[in-house]
Amino acid sequence: MADKNLVDLSWDDFDEHRDPRPVSNQFDAVVERAISRRGFLGGAIAFGSGAAVFGTGLFSNTQDALAQEASRFAFKPIDIATDFAIHVPDGYQSKVLVRWGDPLWSDAKDAYSATQGVPVDMSDRVFGENTDGMEHFEVDGRQIIAVNSEYVNPKINLPEASEGVPQTADEVKLLKNLQGVTVMEVADTGAGFEVVLDSPYNRRITHETEMTLAGPLAGHALVKTKADPTGKLVKGTMNNCGSGKTLWGTYLTCEENFNGYFGATGVEPEGEGYSRYGIGGQGRYAYELFDPRYDISNEPNEPHRHGFITEIDPKNPESVPIKRTALGRFKHENAEMVHAKDGRVVVYLGDDERGEFLYRYVSTQTYTPGGPTESLLDEGTLYVAKFNDDQTGEWLPLTPETTGMDAAEILCFTRMAASAVGATTMDRPEWVAANPLKAEAYCALTNNKNRGVKPNAGGDDTAANGPNPRETNNYGQIVRWTPEQENHAHDRFSWDLYVMAGNPTVYDNEYSGSANINTGNMFNSPDGMAFSSDGMLWIQTDGNYKNEEEFEGMGNNQMLVGDPESGEIARFMTVPYGAEVTGLCWSSDKRTAFVGVQHPGGSWPDNEGKPRSSVVTVWREDGMPIG
Repeated sequence: MADKNLVDLSWDDFDEHRDPRPVSNQFDAVVERAISRRGFLGGAIAFGSGAAVFGTGLFSNTQDALAQEASRFAFKPIDIATDFAIHVPDGYQSKVLVRWGDPLWSDAKDAYSATQGVPVDMSDRVFGENTDGMEHFEVDGRQIIAVNSEYVNPKINLPEASEGVPQTADEVKLLKNLQGVTVMEVADTGAGFEVVLDSPYNRRITHETEMTLAGPLAGHALVKTKADPTGKLVKGTMNNCGSGKTLWGTYLTCEENFNGYFGATGVEPEGEGYSRYGIGGQGRYAYELFDPRYDISNEPNEPHRHGFITEIDPKNPESVPIKRTALGRFKHENAEMVHAKDGRVVVYLGDDERGEFLYRYVSTQTYTPGGPTESLLDEGTLYVAKFNDDQTGEWLPLTPETTGMDAAEILCFTRMAASAVGATTMDRPEWVAANPLKAEAYCALTNNKNRGVKPNAGGDDTAANGPNPRETNNYGQIVRWTPEQENHAHDRFSWDLYVMAGNPTVYDNEYSGSANINTGNMFNSPDGMAFSSDGMLWIQTDGNYKNEEEFEGMGNNQMLVGDPESGEIARFMTVPYGAEVTGLCWSSDKRTAFVGVQHPGGSWPDNEGKPRSSVVTVWREDGMPIG
């Protein structure tokens, strides 16, 4: 019998439940050491063996000086909220665009019920559950949005009698269909944007959709299964978290906590390739009880076929999605693609687990608009970041020579390759965002309660280091780097910390946050990030929303806007209690922002029945651009 309590765990707690690691430091001693340090607000402070040094945009300015930069913001910052509603600044409005269970085709208009949810036969005809990363595309004047559905909430999505655990193969099918990716056309009707029912571009991509493996790992013995002896055909993309957009107009969906979908009904395969990725035991959704593909006792290689970046062409509903193995296998958060100064394609990638790594892929060939793209995400080199304490850094190539692993092993077991070269362990690298106006990139390091407490899943040291300077880090920070010669393909970079989240009303040490954190913009756990066309950084949070103790004064999760030049950060939006805000893109004319609201509490947005994750639109009342 499957354990119904597993679905109540966060993905991080689910991993630690499966693979608990010994604590290497007494927790109380770690906290005492951390909070005894002083000098943080003065600009630079030593942590561990190195120093956390912040850019001049933060610490050369006092709060008064930062406040004088407010003219860069086109809104008055809002207060925190603790209710079950959306809040935006004066002069702005918001409206729900689409909720899980809403139809994409006319035959599913009546599919959703406030008490029953969606029946299995309509579950792939409606908008999916738990919206996450999304991107906007324009095709022949029509506006298309591709959006992820990261995971499900079985206690909400399944019939009550199931108690949150699938009881039949049909119930497993229902959960599979509510996840994956939605591609949908949207149009401004004059009264705001709406989904275009029956659009030829509308499409659902689920855990059962057929797709191909491409790149060096395709066809290798590590990815061959009983169902697919070729090792080139795979079903489904799962736990689709962040997203990305290619220079040639396709969608990149990122497979994150894929490990939780697999379980064992008999003897489990052994090896570091399973333990390092948290694969084994009971699956989160009991798929393995009803589908042998998810039973690692039956198909030990099936997990090796997931944890990749999957490319989807939203312009062609008949196209087959492609898993790009050259970009590595780990818990992908998002995929930020840039066109390097030397013409090559660069993709920045974070592995969202405590103490894991930040990566970069660089294509072998250069990209020319309108030119061939077939090899750009299959032929290249994967690198991992090494941050030095002197605010320099380098990208370490993951090759057979540097890792002692063959090329296929590097791409299938990328975490072990990164450990082999001595990469810097990070505080859960989530979204990466590249500034469109200058050569610099930012990564949200959302939090890491294990920093300085115990090693990562591979046994790597997690002592405080330069970009991750606080032990027991429950607040998170954003690291920024600038490549040498303004070339994202260069192997060296300089870095600083754009912000360290914290609570200055509770602490007067490093846990109070950096100088650009104050009582009016406090937040924790930065997660999603995106740049608007004017070079402003939009920051979304997925953290503690209890508004008590060390999180008092932070309220519900929120979306803030940061000025990269001054360092100022202002709160723009708050989401309902219990929800995270995740996923952001803009309409063609930049007058409307599309924002994701995942796992809301209560019965938002309908105020009856089940809570429903949704995409909302936000716009200025004066009709001016918002992005």
